[in-house]
Amino acid sequence: MRWDELMDRAGGCCEFCGAKDQLTSVEVPPEDQVLLCPACRGEGDVPPAHWRCLEGAMWSTEPAVQIAVWRKLGEIDEMWATDARDAMMMEPEVLARAKDVTPKVEHFDSNGMRLEHGDTVVLVKDLPVKGAGFTAKRGTAVRNISLVPDNGAQIEGRVEGQRIVILTEFVKRK
Repeated sequence: MRWDELMDRAGGCCEFCGAKDQLTSVEVPPEDQVLLCPACRGEGDVPPAHWRCLEGAMWSTEPAVQIAVWRKLGEIDEMWATDARDAMMMEPEVLARAKDVTPKVEHFDSNGMRLEHGDTVVLVKDLPVKGAGFTAKRGTAVRNISLVPDNGAQIEGRVEGQRIVILTEFVKRK
């Protein structure tokens, strides 16, 4: 979202507390943004009473704000925050997005090209394969790769009949 669109949506105010100074766009994974002041970004010494502003912000009709408030309330170890979070009225798909904080892992080859499941890659360096007793030679094509879901620096593929893990920095997309 562009800065001017975000400012228009927020009315030029922090979307949590309504402050107007030093506003910055803050990412709300996976794809949203909210406009927050330094205190609501958690910068500096923020008094615990400041977070009571979330009780008003939780009624926003903007899904990005609802998600950000729901997540922030979950970080506060106070009964009022738990009660407020439980009382939030959110569409089921917005609640599902709020609960999904898994960052999307992306895989890139040694040249910065995005790798996809099923791609063919070529080794750019001789790689000794630990435990298999051979070296995968530079220039070897690895077809139909699998992406390691929780590690963007690793892929899996077959070399000489062995299924191995390969670091993405040693491959280029074909």
